[in-house]
Amino acid sequence: MQQTLLMQAGVSTPPRSTPKRWRYLHWAGLPVSVLALVVLWHMVVTVGGYRAFILPSPALVAERFVATAASGVLWRHTAATLVETLGGFGIALVLGLTVGYLLAHMPWLERTLAPLLAASQAVPVVAIAPLIILWFGPGLTGKLLIAAMITFLPILLATVVALRGLPRELREMARISGASRWQMLWYVEAPLSLPVLFGGVRTGLALATTGAVVAEFVAGREGLGALINIARGLFDTPLIFVALLTLATITLGLYLAATLVERFLMRWELG
Repeated sequence: MQQTLLMQAGVSTPPRSTPKRWRYLHWAGLPVSVLALVVLWHMVVTVGGYRAFILPSPALVAERFVATAASGVLWRHTAATLVETLGGFGIALVLGLTVGYLLAHMPWLERTLAPLLAASQAVPVVAIAPLIILWFGPGLTGKLLIAAMITFLPILLATVVALRGLPRELREMARISGASRWQMLWYVEAPLSLPVLFGGVRTGLALATTGAVVAEFVAGREGLGALINIARGLFDTPLIFVALLTLATITLGLYLAATLVERFLMRWELG
């Protein structure tokens, strides 16, 4: 049904694949960039002669990473941050998609909620986090809410933009064909909104990690944010770098996972 409507409305589908030679170059860019950053980092430390508590060398950070991982400390804190990140993202995803769908189809609701949404962004989440922890406690609930709050708006905006960006001719053709509201959503709106929606999803995943770390800064005995607090109190700069690099790895991994899911869904919908 989707392909028929696209052809009747004169909307072309995006190309399904990229030539292999360019695909290989795309994936090779990441390790090359990481290697270049490590080399530059090592050169700065060597030339500047910085002490370890100011700027540790890559070798020292790697050594500390292995030691922290072997003791199990790193994995325990990483697991806590992942649970908070994915839980907060899941809450924001459900709410963002639902509210975004309603706003895209109900202009009066958007006029009502738009000022409230804009006002909510005037106060940084880091300033609200202590109140959330005070109201809901330092347990998992408060941390999930903080991660969800910082993730909600990008998913909401991506949903509204994606749905309103669909060609009007395509909607009219679907209505002429007798498509119900559910069929419109399943066969037309959802598949064609995927590229824009996943842009919001990738941004949301990165922000969910930030929200989890902010919550751990405010109140947390476990998590990479708490580990950074502990390392800062001990002036253990290599451990801070271990936690930061682990956070970067988590964010990159979630970004790549979202990209793979998007490609799978695009091939399934258009294939």
